[in-house]
Amino acid sequence: MSESKKIKMRGPMGGGHGPGAMMPGEKAKDLKGTLRKLVAYLKPFHVSIIAVIIFAALSTVFSIVGPKILGNATTEIYTGIMSKLTGLGTGINFDKILNIIFFLLGLYIVSALLSYLQGFIMTGVTMKVTYNLRKNIAEKINRMPLAYFDRVSNGEVLSRITNDVDTVSQSLNQSLTQIITSVATLVGVLVMMLSISPLMTVVVLFTLPLSLAIVTGVVKKSQPYFKGQQKYLGNVNAHIEEMYAGHVVVKAFNGEEKSIGTFEEINNKLYNTAWKSQFFSGLMMPFMKFVGNLGYVAVCILGGWLTIKGKITLGNIQAFTQYVRNFTQPIQQIANISNVLQSTAAAAERVFEFLDETEEEPDTPQAVSTQEIKGEVAFAHVKFGYTPEKIIIHDFSHIVKPGHKVAIVGPTGAGKTTMVKLLMRFYDVNEGAVLIDGYDVKQFNRGELRDMFGMVLQDTWLYNDTIRENIRYGRLDATDEEVVKAAKAAQVHHFVKTLPDGYDMVLNEEASNISQGQKQLLTIARTIISDPKILILDEATSSVDTRTEILIQKAMDNLMEGRTSFIIAHRLSTIRDADTILVMRDGDIVEVGNHETLMQKGGFYKELYQSQFENSQAV
Repeated sequence: MSESKKIKMRGPMGGGHGPGAMMPGEKAKDLKGTLRKLVAYLKPFHVSIIAVIIFAALSTVFSIVGPKILGNATTEIYTGIMSKLTGLGTGINFDKILNIIFFLLGLYIVSALLSYLQGFIMTGVTMKVTYNLRKNIAEKINRMPLAYFDRVSNGEVLSRITNDVDTVSQSLNQSLTQIITSVATLVGVLVMMLSISPLMTVVVLFTLPLSLAIVTGVVKKSQPYFKGQQKYLGNVNAHIEEMYAGHVVVKAFNGEEKSIGTFEEINNKLYNTAWKSQFFSGLMMPFMKFVGNLGYVAVCILGGWLTIKGKITLGNIQAFTQYVRNFTQPIQQIANISNVLQSTAAAAERVFEFLDETEEEPDTPQAVSTQEIKGEVAFAHVKFGYTPEKIIIHDFSHIVKPGHKVAIVGPTGAGKTTMVKLLMRFYDVNEGAVLIDGYDVKQFNRGELRDMFGMVLQDTWLYNDTIRENIRYGRLDATDEEVVKAAKAAQVHHFVKTLPDGYDMVLNEEASNISQGQKQLLTIARTIISDPKILILDEATSSVDTRTEILIQKAMDNLMEGRTSFIIAHRLSTIRDADTILVMRDGDIVEVGNHETLMQKGGFYKELYQSQFENSQAV
């Protein structure tokens, strides 16, 4: 341990040489800030959005003019009939009526065409914004520190990239154009009603305060029930994802009942908030229809009286009654959109909250090259805790010479795997430094730093592809011959050749169509093909039988030759030939030496070794 006191930092540190659609959710906490960020995503498409607004407005205007023109036709028919009855005219002028109808048909065709164009353009904008949001979230995930995923469930993260983005996408595609058309309809209809009869328009406007009161009351009542829905949906996703990932364990321990109980508890919370919010928001439409019918009745009575007085034509009465319907409809639509916008703002806020999360410390612009790295590793008075309140490594120091094989042993929770995570810079130390060839790991580009390492972990990870591609994952440009060579070195070639499709056999999502030991062999082959400068073996042979372990150990010995290697092992019999053994307890190194030296000391290592030997003898 005296060696650790002589550590010197070189390079820049001390001179020297040279990484589905979702139901409405909670109300956004920062509506203005969220909208500002959403507008920033829409900004590159401002020309398309302006075109959408213009097309939607013109389409609406052409539709609004329709009832007035149709009213002229009605007036013409009425005038023709009355003139014929009184003998003061020639009757109905069908040519004029036909011209009116053709002109009206032309307006409706143009309106429909403009509506189609704005829908087509807006769909394109929405899909591009959705693509950018998901792309940014995916890239953000790769820049996030592992500490974030220690405290946030996978289901919650997946909810951001699926449900929340889908909610924003649907709202942009539907609600945005609906707002434009509703506002244009409201203004246009109001203008047309005023042009027909200001008096009847005032009567209709008296219903507005009542409509606004209903909208405000219903929205205020429904808001508390909107708040928990997105949260509970994320919890449901997290639970399902967790249970599906461990369904074998759940079945093995008869945990189905407990899992179903937990799911029902979360699902009931989601159900209770969902139906209440939907019930209250659903009240808005019948209430608005009732208010609209009140205005409609008032217009019919007043319009009839004005017609009798000769102050308004029959065609204008017909047009005005249509406008009354059209006037209340956009109010109802805006009221319904207000509910959708609540979920949209909340979903967008959750997406932007994730995108604003603190990222890993950026790589230094003057990153040290890894080309000439020899593999000397030094831990200089490292202090680390996953949280500031719970420090698990207090003062860890040691120098590992290039090409040496170092075993790290100790009881569970001693900090063995944590040291490896610090070495690969999955986490940064609280105090002290981790150095490679005298350079702090922070001086390297993370990607290049991790390229220097080859890892074989206790928990295997294989993905849904062929065995060939799973091995090639260690070095994507590896040839088929190199894949086979790596498989032979890992003692897995013979097994692969016995499979129906050999190297082309596709592993399922959890690679459950091969054994745990075979998975481990494949991950070892993946590490071999990566040709790393530094090896990390974390219980690499724990999942294989004794005979296979001997074969793998021989292959690993060949692989470790000339490379700095870190071996984390509980079975001390597998690390007897290590150059150095670091014995850890409670986050600190308590003993250093080779197997013979440590056994002669008669300390903690000897206790661990003898306890394992006694247990194996007892078995």
